[in-house]
This record gives sequence, C-alpha cells and structure tokens, in this order.
Amino acid sequence: MSMADEVIAEARRRAGLTDLGGESFHDGLVALFEGAVSAGSFNQLGMAVLRDQAIGMLKIRLEVEEWYRRHPDISEQEILPPLFGLGLPRTGSTALSFLLGEDHRARSLLAWESGAPTPPPDPATYGTDPRIAATAVQISLIDELAPKFKTMLPSSPTGPTECLQIMALDFRSAMFGALGDNRHYEAWMKGCDMVSAYQYHERVLKLLQWKFPTKPWRLKSPAHMDSIDALLEVYPDARFLMTHREISQVIPSVVSLLDATSEFLRTGPLAPDFAANQAAYWERSLRKTMAYRDAGNEDRFYDIGFAEMRPDPIPAIGRLYDWLGEELTDDVAARMRTWWEMNPADKQGVHDYNPEQYGIDLDELRAQFAFYNDRFNAATSPGNST
Repeated sequence: MSMADEVIAEARRRAGLTDLGGESFHDGLVALFEGAVSAGSFNQLGMAVLRDQAIGMLKIRLEVEEWYRRHPDISEQEILPPLFGLGLPRTGSTALSFLLGEDHRARSLLAWESGAPTPPPDPATYGTDPRIAATAVQISLIDELAPKFKTMLPSSPTGPTECLQIMALDFRSAMFGALGDNRHYEAWMKGCDMVSAYQYHERVLKLLQWKFPTKPWRLKSPAHMDSIDALLEVYPDARFLMTHREISQVIPSVVSLLDATSEFLRTGPLAPDFAANQAAYWERSLRKTMAYRDAGNEDRFYDIGFAEMRPDPIPAIGRLYDWLGEELTDDVAARMRTWWEMNPADKQGVHDYNPEQYGIDLDELRAQFAFYNDRFNAATSPGNST
C-alpha cells in the first residue's frame, strides 16, 4: 500500500466516513509524499508531521462532504464578491488582514474555523466555540517547536488566517512548503490545474457562512498570485488588495521564516539554492499577476506600501475604503487603531536575519526584481525592517 493509500484509509477510519467528494485531491497527495521521500531532507519528525497533516486534511474533507450530503442546500449559498489580499509575503499583509478583520460588516477566514470547519460555526457560539481554545493550544505548540516564528507574524485563534489551509484540502496548496523543501511537489504544483482547489475553497466558504447572514469575504494569501487565473475562474468578480515592500526586505525575510518553520523537521541546513528557488517562485508569481493587471484589469487592484502603513495605518485604510466604496466608520477605525497599538511588530521579539547566511546577494536580488521595484517605486520605498 502506498503512503497516499495508507493515509486515505486512516482518515476514513478516523472519520467513520468514505466519501471524499471526488478524486481531485489524489494527484497532489501522491506528489506530496513522493516528493518528501525523494527529497530525503525530512527527518523522522518531519515525515510524521506531514503524514499527520495529510490525514487531518482528508478527515476534514470527509466531514465537509458529509455535511453537504446531509444538507444539500448549503450549495445554494451565495458568495458575495470577495476581496483577496495579494502581494509578496513579509509586506505587512498579515497585520493588514487583522486590521480589516476588525470591521464586522465583512467576514474574515479565522484561524480556528479554517483549521476545523466542521461542524459549521454557529452564530450563538461563534465567540465561545471550543475549537478556539483547541487552536490556541496548537499555536502554543508551534511556538514551542519553532520559537522564532512568533516574532515574524501575528497570530490568534480568533484572528484572520490565509486561505492555504482550506486549499490544502485539495492538496494544491503552498502551505506544505512551510514543512520543508519539496521540489517534486513544487514542480507538480507549477503544472497542475488549480481550479479544483478554488472550487473546494468556495465549497468550504459556503459551509462556514451557511448559518450566518451573508457578508462579503475578505481573504488573503500571497500564493494566490501564482494561480490568479484559476482563482478568477471560480471568483470572476473578485477584487484585489496588493501590498508592497522593497524586495531586499522581502526575500531574505521569507527565507528566514521558512528556515524557522522547518528547522526541526529536516535533516540538515537549507539547500544552498533554497533562497534562489524562493526568489524564482515569487518572481514568477509577480509576473503572472502583473500580466493580468496589464490585460485591462488595473481597476480591480488597490495597492498599499509597507511604509504607508507606518506609523499610523488608518489614513491608508481610509483610502482603501474610499476605493471600495465603503465608509470607514469611527467605531471601526477605533477598533483598528486599538489592535495596531496593542500589537507592535516587536511584541513577541525582534525578527533577526542575515541575508548573507542564505547566500543572498542583495544587489543581484534588486536587479532580478527591477521590473517590480521600478513599477511600484513609491509603494516599495523602504520601511522598517522585520
């Protein structure tokens, strides 16, 4: 029995269910395990974590399908035109998503419901659901395993999270890159059809909002840039918020983050070309999104620079709301400002990294991304380093 077949069987055993809602997930699951084995860079704990995550994803998928079987009317839910956060990682997009999450007239994808979307949330217990406490425990475990991680990104069980986890239910997700260097899976992802991942993404959103008044979703992930065509096939009326930062402050920080998340899951140091591989991925992603913008779609994008958010993000957010055609009310702005003041960038410590440690030549990096820095010169003007 292959590793993929073994985890499918185990997920079905744990869930007591069999219907996985089609086979779109299967090729990605196979590529994930084949790549992990062939890479040889995952240690025993790394392979165990990968296996456990895969079983957990499949179990959730089984449970999602069971809810749809029992309540087929869930499929009739309307997803209002969403706002997707794009842009390179380490550009302030996570903090921005937390700020936007303070506006309860829209719906954010929260960490606890992304990790455990079944049973679907209930308005009566939305703030007290036991999955909130369970997610807090998981975050604490991650902090213990990778203590550097908490200095890099704000996180909260009741705070917004990226779309990666629900896209991982179709095993087409950049989420797995945080576990280790898996070039085989990356190559498979580069050539695969991402539409089914966004179709399952929409399926989960419908389940999550089923018992609630319909609100527009505000979602985010830098990885959406690499599959923007597939995203638009499922969400043709989406609009985009793109965050920016000078590239020399982005790629080294990304590599440092992935170094921290995989440190205890791999057999040795990062590969010598790991940083170059990351730079190539983000260059490709940016070029795809910029090509879409240039094809007559510039009006669907709003840009915010990292430095524009500092020291006070509210004016920048006010301009975003003007573009959205929405009012930034005084009470929402007050909640946003409170969050910002309570969550300074160095709240959990300072994120230190050295580009030279990863073989990164900053001059070469700037030349590689000149097409990006030159186009968004004002938005990518240097801000505080994190």
